[in-house]
Amino acid sequence: MPDVPASPGKDLTSLRRYTWWSLIGVTAFLLVFIVRSRIIEPGVPVMVRLAAVAALAVTLTASAVCLSSRLPRAADHEYGRPPIPWLVAGIAGAALLGGILLSRLELGLWSFGPATMVSIVAMFLPGHRRWLLIAAAAAVAALLGGVTAVGAERPVAFAAAFPAGLVILTGWVTLGMLWAWDVAERLEAARGLAAEVAVKDERLRFAADLHDIQGHHLQVIALKSEFAARLARTDPERAAGEMDAVRLLATDALRDTRAVVQGYRRVTLEEELANATSVLAAAGIDAQMDPVPSAGRLPASGRHLLGLVIREATTNVLRHSQARHAEIGCRIAGGQASLEVSNDGAPGPDTGTGPASSPPARGTGTGLRTLASRIEAAGGALTWRQDGDRFVVAARLPVKGEAG
Repeated sequence: MPDVPASPGKDLTSLRRYTWWSLIGVTAFLLVFIVRSRIIEPGVPVMVRLAAVAALAVTLTASAVCLSSRLPRAADHEYGRPPIPWLVAGIAGAALLGGILLSRLELGLWSFGPATMVSIVAMFLPGHRRWLLIAAAAAVAALLGGVTAVGAERPVAFAAAFPAGLVILTGWVTLGMLWAWDVAERLEAARGLAAEVAVKDERLRFAADLHDIQGHHLQVIALKSEFAARLARTDPERAAGEMDAVRLLATDALRDTRAVVQGYRRVTLEEELANATSVLAAAGIDAQMDPVPSAGRLPASGRHLLGLVIREATTNVLRHSQARHAEIGCRIAGGQASLEVSNDGAPGPDTGTGPASSPPARGTGTGLRTLASRIEAAGGALTWRQDGDRFVVAARLPVKGEAG
């Protein structure tokens, strides 16, 4: 049995907690280690020790509060506003902590506290401005370390370079972990958007299938009902037979509609070829069929799309023409399946080719335009044209591969 993937929302919440605890945990560990190793030395005044502990507590608390505000909840994907009072308190505490360590001639790690708060402030700044702040803070750290080293007659290069490098490294690590969180949060938002698009696509597919089924059945029912009404005065028995056929068509329409709602009905090329033959014959149209025996070589989606083309073309013949003859041909050659439906008796001189042209007379191209978009998405093409009183619908699809 395959593993069931965890909920993306839970994963994002776990990542948020990991990011928060990683940043705060590492910062707290290093600051406590640095301060403890310096303030327990003999000769450190009690007031200095108390000030260092207070500054350490304020810095860590401000860092935790600011980071919690910067990391949004997975549910609303909104960043909190910068907590200005805590930012000010954290900057003051980090400055005091760094000043105490620097006065004790800790020329290397004194800048870690200030570097932490610089990184926290940079989290709330956009793009290049955050790196300008870190660069400026590194320059100040190098200057303070160098000046202190000169006054204490210590090596200047280390005192200037190490604090500056520590500021840059702290900013790099902190903003890097924040960047990973932001990417994960955007991916979660994109996943939700993709789910919404999938639902909308499924609704459009359902609407298109329902339109195809209901439009076709209702057109045939209307045609047969009109025919039965004309026969009622001259041949009541035949009229009754036509109405029986109408009743069966209505039953089929109801069954197909229920099948669409239940999600398992799918139009196929073979079914629509057989259906077109009986429908056109019932309308008194001489239909010549030339289907290829190897239509099964097409993938299921290809047979579905070509079946929809035959259904739409047959419906247009019944609705918008005075056809006496119709031809349906299907060929598979050169890696492509070609379908052509033609009829005579097309009204008006309008001509149109492909989905980009104007539709045929009396709006017959509306369904064809919808099908053209679906067939293009499957790697094929659908065109239509009118030559005199002859109207031709042609479709082609690639044979290999499941498409669309």
